[in-house]
Amino acid sequence: MSRRQIETKIEIDAPASRVWALLTDFERMPSWNPFIIAISGELREGGRLAVRIAPPGKAAMRFTPAILAARPNEELRWRGGVLLRGVLDGEHYFRLEPLDERRTRLTQGEIFSGLLAGLIGGMLPATAQGFEAMNAALKARAEAAE
Repeated sequence: MSRRQIETKIEIDAPASRVWALLTDFERMPSWNPFIIAISGELREGGRLAVRIAPPGKAAMRFTPAILAARPNEELRWRGGVLLRGVLDGEHYFRLEPLDERRTRLTQGEIFSGLLAGLIGGMLPATAQGFEAMNAALKARAEAAE
């Protein structure tokens, strides 16, 4: 079974609570997020989301992941897949690490696994660019809220 991973980080001059509030405001997220262009669902472990992403230069994709973790001000993590589990699975995560009361490090990443994970190499650069664009937009939004 193949495994691929993308991970990005950014420091945000805002408290983790503000970053979390923006990250989990699914209704407003598409207004500022260039990567996740639609998201809805129940924000709780075991809940399901409907997500539509737009990696730069690639066709938009829809998926319905299950939430694995929803710990306020700490972590949001979900897992989705293509076809059957084990064919191509993606575990997406956002981790918030308070650096002090007014600054937060956001880590956004995805672990791809399954039989087809070795064949998605062409998607990885666009996906990483999408993560970076989202991180920058989240930083700008959180810091503007000061």
